[in-house]
Amino acid sequence: MSRMLTKDTRLCMSLSGRPSNIGTRFHNYLYDELDLDFVYKAFTTDDLPAAIAGIRALGIRGCGVSMPFKEACIDHVDVMHRSASAIDSVNTIVNEDGVLHAHNTDYSAVADLVGAANVDRATPVTVTGSGGMAKAVVAALRDSGYTDGIVAARNERTGPALADAYGYRWQPVPDPAPGSFLVNVTPVGMAGGPDVDALPFGSEAVAAATAVMDVVAMPSETPLIRAARAAGTPVITGAEVIALQAASQFTLYTGVTLRPEQIQRASEFSRR
Repeated sequence: MSRMLTKDTRLCMSLSGRPSNIGTRFHNYLYDELDLDFVYKAFTTDDLPAAIAGIRALGIRGCGVSMPFKEACIDHVDVMHRSASAIDSVNTIVNEDGVLHAHNTDYSAVADLVGAANVDRATPVTVTGSGGMAKAVVAALRDSGYTDGIVAARNERTGPALADAYGYRWQPVPDPAPGSFLVNVTPVGMAGGPDVDALPFGSEAVAAATAVMDVVAMPSETPLIRAARAAGTPVITGAEVIALQAASQFTLYTGVTLRPEQIQRASEFSRR
């Protein structure tokens, strides 16, 4: 960063159980390139109400919200926009003069990427996970025309509830049919996690899949993505998801709409 911070510099931030440098580098790269008087910093917390109260009290412009806070933050914001209220999950908070507005840019990012992948809508889908991000993914898939779906989640409360909400079926463990569209929305394969080298689906299911999506963003080449590429299966990576959703957040915070090449440059910089 070459910009000088001043008393007028606007702060944006993120809250995550496992903060990474991806969002910090993505946003700060673009603030620098576009000469915007903003700065971005990642945080974690074990006191979510106080953290969100700080956003309001300190005039922090915006906050990206990641696992495990996407649902827990709902009680602490003022306005739920449709993208968040429709799925009861928040990934973006925007502070408008002390009024905290909640959005979800994960949904639109997934919907855009799935649309561009052009996988046959009749393909059965199996989604692992039932948290806030899984809600956005399942909603985007169903709204994109994938009506034959399974939610595979060990949580016997949230798993069936998510499946029922979107007309999918629930399984405690993934058992996808051959040729399925496989989507991982769990931390399996995430850098720094206990399952960094694991697959969320069996290797045979991955080899037989029609398409694979992994929302884990770090690393972008997760074990699931590597296995799918080795099988010649089309993939959507977490790097793609996080870049598109971050671009939408950037616009909400700054009012600036990014061009595709700017998003690409910032995404590439965020992973160096």
